[in-house]
Amino acid sequence: MWSNTSFSPFLLTGFPGLEAVHHWISIPFFVVYFSVILGNGTLLFLIKDDHGLHEPMYYFLAMLAATDLSVTLTTIPTVLGVLWLGQREIQLQVCFSQAYFIHSLSIVESGVLLAMAYDRFIAICNPLRYRSILTNSRVVKIGIGALLRGCILVAPPIVPLHWFPYCHSHVLSHAFCLHQDVIKLACADITFNRIYPMVLVPFTFFLDSLIILFSYILILKTVMCIAARQERTKALNTCISHICCVLVFYVTVIGLSLIHRFGKHAPHVVHITMSYVYFLFPPFMNPIIYSVKTKQIRNGILHKFSLPRFRA
Repeated sequence: MWSNTSFSPFLLTGFPGLEAVHHWISIPFFVVYFSVILGNGTLLFLIKDDHGLHEPMYYFLAMLAATDLSVTLTTIPTVLGVLWLGQREIQLQVCFSQAYFIHSLSIVESGVLLAMAYDRFIAICNPLRYRSILTNSRVVKIGIGALLRGCILVAPPIVPLHWFPYCHSHVLSHAFCLHQDVIKLACADITFNRIYPMVLVPFTFFLDSLIILFSYILILKTVMCIAARQERTKALNTCISHICCVLVFYVTVIGLSLIHRFGKHAPHVVHITMSYVYFLFPPFMNPIIYSVKTKQIRNGILHKFSLPRFRA
């Protein structure tokens, strides 16, 4: 028979040993969270409001911003709850739901970045058929496909969490719930839950990154065939923002994976910090990258604030 601890709440963890200064640590977290919500919310409002941005490239950017915003809204209640209020308890069902959304949205983001690479590939390698290939209905189908892929692929390891008994310590190692944290507390056969992510990660993140890399090899090959230097530069400039976002996302994925794989003897604070970098750095940087590197977005923001536009 299961003990009563099977159904007692999990305990979230902030920064062990630094509990006395959690309220100070919460200040930069609040600033980053606020910036993420403001930046991605501005992108969504701008793309919705500006008819000049009603193109496939910006629709995919809106999907990226919506995904980043969703990840942030999924983690912000528990993180600030722990740091501000010392509220560590989280009910099992809430914890499993949070883990599901965190992991599924990560796969959705990878899928959206892949879709954005496909958009740049068509725009540069087959520009005459760009609008006929990437119609509004096809863009919607690609977005729904990326969403369903994340939601479906993450379900198999999350669903069993609901009926596992939990008789070990109920203390999690982060201020939010992750699948790999929860299964460590289970008193059950977790073989499937250990093997499935080892298959899922290469099938999604690694495969997506390879396809993105291959698409840019083809793009670069096409651009190098353009005679005019100015046209080559213009074509490549349309890809810079996306390349930066891809690097920000996959470098943090690789960094987190390496820490979990080879950093077993690293201080626990390093693991915690890398997790926050993974979940906060891409959503924080993506609006900044597109605002700085994309003239249409930059001018749209300046127009909303009634500031002079840049012509460069």
